[in-house]
Amino acid sequence: MEESRLCQWTVIRSVLAILQWWGFNVTVIIMNKWIFQKMDFKFPLTVSSIHFICSAIGAYTVIKVLKLKPLIVVDPEDRWRRIFPMSFVFCINIVLGNVSLRYIPVSFMQTIKSFTPATTVILQWLVWSKHFDLRIWASLIPIVGGILLTSITELSFNTFGFCAALFGCLATSTKTILAESLLHGYKFDSINTVYYMAPFATMILALPALLLEGSGVVAWLQTDPPLLSSFFIIFGSGVLAFCLNFSIFYVIHSTTAVTFNVAGNLKVAVAVTCSWLIFRNPISMMNAVGCAITLVGCTFYGYVRHMLSQQTPGTPRTPRTPRKSMEFVPLVNEKLEDKV
Repeated sequence: MEESRLCQWTVIRSVLAILQWWGFNVTVIIMNKWIFQKMDFKFPLTVSSIHFICSAIGAYTVIKVLKLKPLIVVDPEDRWRRIFPMSFVFCINIVLGNVSLRYIPVSFMQTIKSFTPATTVILQWLVWSKHFDLRIWASLIPIVGGILLTSITELSFNTFGFCAALFGCLATSTKTILAESLLHGYKFDSINTVYYMAPFATMILALPALLLEGSGVVAWLQTDPPLLSSFFIIFGSGVLAFCLNFSIFYVIHSTTAVTFNVAGNLKVAVAVTCSWLIFRNPISMMNAVGCAITLVGCTFYGYVRHMLSQQTPGTPRTPRTPRKSMEFVPLVNEKLEDKV
């Protein structure tokens, strides 16, 4: 009886953690889109800077003030040699995500973001000469096909927004791959990652945001927008962006890798549905089919990756199977995906 209750509590805790993660993720995406579209605050660099500032303050509060997470100590030399390059790519990734949100619908942007597994595998194959099992390559076919179908049939297609989202996938893949080498020896969680990267990202982005968007922000303020509600929404999105990173920590420790993968893809479907209900962006039937194919492909990719990672060392190899165990699976964290 006690074991049954413990099992039930574990399931309930996992479901609550996933729902909390979904809530923060979808809310941040919707709020960012609302800022760009409804509030006409079309300054993605400024919004990203505010997110980084809120995340830096939030991570400091959690680790140093509330002491909810222990600080992972990093040598000062490693902060510049390892953390700074990661922060630069992290900064580019977040900025490109916000830029794409300004120009294309949430549904299209989220579908393109699902292309990240394919870009990760292709980058490792081209740049790092990694070899993968044929099943990994086969699992990428529906992802690529779904993205192509969605792009061709997108009624609100914007070339600049599409390119920003696509390069954002490349930045996400680059960050994931670099983490394997640059952060070797450090077991970072999502909060410590934000603690070290957010201040660097703020430092990197503050000057470009001021030079490129400063005059535009001043002009926007002169249009007499409702300042109190506008600031609440803009800074609120930054606070929720940090809460999203904090919620991921609990999801990782409450679910299995397969559950996290499926929940991540369902989260995209929830975000697409919510954005359509709020913004009513036109979605054709073939566009919806392309999105569905992409999500199914991502789920299948995660399943194949998990199965290969569980393969025992003594399993017989086919002539086309890689010889090294590290070549079975792409260098993608089994549980962590990119944060907003």
